[in-house]
Amino acid sequence: MTQIVQLPLWLFILIVLFAAVTALSHFLIPSVRWFFRRRFERAVARLNTRLTRPIEPFKLAQRHDMIQRLIYDPEVTREIVNYAQENGVPENVAFQKAQEYAREIVPGFSAFAYFSFAMRIARLLANAVYRIKTSDKNDDILAGIPQESTVVFIMNHRSNMDYVLVTYLASRATTMSYAVGEWARVWPLSMMIKLWGAYFIRRKSRGALYRKVLARYVHMATHAGVTQAIFPEGGLSVTGALQPPKMGLLAYVVEAYEADSSRDLVFVPVAINYDRVLEDRVLIAAGKRGDRRFGARISVVVFAFFKKFWQRVRGKDTRFGSAAVAFGTPLSLADAQMTDVDALSTALIDRISDVMPILAVPLIATVLLRDQRVEVSEMVENARALMEQAPTEQDLRK
Repeated sequence: MTQIVQLPLWLFILIVLFAAVTALSHFLIPSVRWFFRRRFERAVARLNTRLTRPIEPFKLAQRHDMIQRLIYDPEVTREIVNYAQENGVPENVAFQKAQEYAREIVPGFSAFAYFSFAMRIARLLANAVYRIKTSDKNDDILAGIPQESTVVFIMNHRSNMDYVLVTYLASRATTMSYAVGEWARVWPLSMMIKLWGAYFIRRKSRGALYRKVLARYVHMATHAGVTQAIFPEGGLSVTGALQPPKMGLLAYVVEAYEADSSRDLVFVPVAINYDRVLEDRVLIAAGKRGDRRFGARISVVVFAFFKKFWQRVRGKDTRFGSAAVAFGTPLSLADAQMTDVDALSTALIDRISDVMPILAVPLIATVLLRDQRVEVSEMVENARALMEQAPTEQDLRK
């Protein structure tokens, strides 16, 4: 027992390292985690007092726990068995596939990343690119929605700046969870988007197992009262006009309401308009080709960014004009008793159209498209006549 044991130096260092890691994992790390968790909970509690709609506990749950809850959901489990039988694979292989889908979909929301980082980036970017205009009634509309309701923002999709604008404008009231497509599945953008509470969807996936995992996640988020944002058009409009709605995510949200109607579901129409969108040349080219391939090399994007930055350093206003966001009259499913997704999507698109902001550049462009040789005074009169044809708030209430 008292004999000296000789060890090589490398083995002694390895033993010490393993002992240190074990001590940290069993004694120090849990205490540190508990300390920071308590500080985080107090910070979120203070933040919730300033928000019109506090952050839901569902969004604050650990991502690993949410993934486990999703893949062990009874409906997902049944679909795993069906997938294994239909594809002739063992159930553990089908389970791994469902777990892969869940990891891809479930975000890892961070309140710190959302409010201390994402909101600052959104504010700086939005004001650097556009002069922001909002309706005076936006805050009142949000404040008038009952706290126990699940809010879903339904927006037209003009530009990728839509995400930034609406997130920034709604940050004083709530946090939003977006569904984003494959374009955002690149590192490090994918990591940041998950921290901000967005979740990825495969728009071209037709597999029943994937659709079930996605549907159950949307159901859980809706039941928990998570504020969501959906683009019913499913993609950017190449002409600027409102496109026919697609039913995918909207149908999942309505299914969640039908399963548990104890929580009201309130849709807030959001109309977004720009003097000029960032992707104007790409969208015009796609419209002329008649397809939806929005190819833009990263080198072009980087060059455009540095060009604008250099112009801004030299004191030039490089913004793309004005961007306006207006909230329409909310639609409550409990009051409307409307569970038909087709009728619901049409009603929401109509409400977006009713409150679409009218900006100077599109208005003058419309006048010039009718007659490019018009005099300035006549152009102003024609623009005023077009404005008078737009429905007023009193007309919309009738």
